[in-house]
Amino acid sequence: MKIMSINAGSSSLKFSLFEMDTKTCIASGYFERVTLEGSFYTIKYNGEKIQESIDMPNHMIAVEILLDRLISIGIIESLDEIEGVGHRLAHGADRYKTSAPITEELMADFKSYTELAPLHIPANILGIEAMKKVLPNVPMVGVFDTSFHQTLDITKYIYPVPYDWYKKYGVRKYGFHGTSYRYICKQIPRLFGKDQYKAIICHLGSGASVAAVKNGECIDTSMGFTPVVGVMMGTRSGDIDPSILPFIMEKEDKTIDEVMSDLNKKSGFLGLSQCASDFRDIYEGVRNGNEQCQLAFSKFVQTVVNYIAMYYVELGGADVLCFTAGLGENASEAREAIIEKLSCLGIKLDSQANQIRGEEVRISSEDSSVQCFVVPTNEELMIAEDTLSLIGE
Repeated sequence: MKIMSINAGSSSLKFSLFEMDTKTCIASGYFERVTLEGSFYTIKYNGEKIQESIDMPNHMIAVEILLDRLISIGIIESLDEIEGVGHRLAHGADRYKTSAPITEELMADFKSYTELAPLHIPANILGIEAMKKVLPNVPMVGVFDTSFHQTLDITKYIYPVPYDWYKKYGVRKYGFHGTSYRYICKQIPRLFGKDQYKAIICHLGSGASVAAVKNGECIDTSMGFTPVVGVMMGTRSGDIDPSILPFIMEKEDKTIDEVMSDLNKKSGFLGLSQCASDFRDIYEGVRNGNEQCQLAFSKFVQTVVNYIAMYYVELGGADVLCFTAGLGENASEAREAIIEKLSCLGIKLDSQANQIRGEEVRISSEDSSVQCFVVPTNEELMIAEDTLSLIGE
């Protein structure tokens, strides 16, 4: 059985096609600059990479091109081979605690959440509508980025603001990266050797967050009402004093939207380094003695360590510390700096084991109080597995 995972952005469409009998990805790709000039796609299949520049004025055209290429390249013989489609959805508010079949009711709910994720939900909707038009008889499933965090206790998700804000408008911590966390939680019992565990998972990429997990359930997470808070990220600020916003609005004569754009798109690594948002460029600057890059690197490490330390206390100790996502899986320098700052907790690094990129491996020493792992995430497979589970019901 073949299942497709779809992640639609405002100007992009990412896909993976899985053979679920073996849980192997038989094709994947990225359609970029959809609706913009210079649009193109990349499809990886059977060890090859195919790239083509082609006009894609909307998501419907992108989907049509994708499905046409799957057949013309020979990845599938007909569209009938695709028996389910799973869509990554940015927000399920506090209603959707698990993935769910995409119905008219779900779509109505999802559209009503647009103000909670205004940049992502309209794009997700376009992806669903395009796939439904081209594959009208194929069952589709919504996999919510927020669902994993619905196990939070009210003391963790409530903010100390007027309670009416929560009751009237849903102002609370929601958390994100949930699909990645769920995938990692499925791997921990195999790595740790026990089903009962206390873990701290660091999903570190351009967007980054940390979660405290007990026996597969989320206890707390660093992202909140939106993905801008928590640890420092590629272009997002992470936690700041909210009083900075009106102060800068007055000083710079900016609107609230402009300042929020600064916090989302011009802060983090980019804001502090003044030159780059990608960790690889930041660490190259560190090696070359760039003081702004050194500051950005040190600040990032400190914000991650702060959350790990807090969650260590919340969990009453930890058995496992996991690093995942692009930076977490590949930046050995960041992992080393983070673990060094945790030495007071008895957490110790195996420096040689840490010299890997994108591989599943234990990187803590034998005498470390916490087992530390690098675990490559696979959100696309998680989406496909949820889809298979639900369309089989």
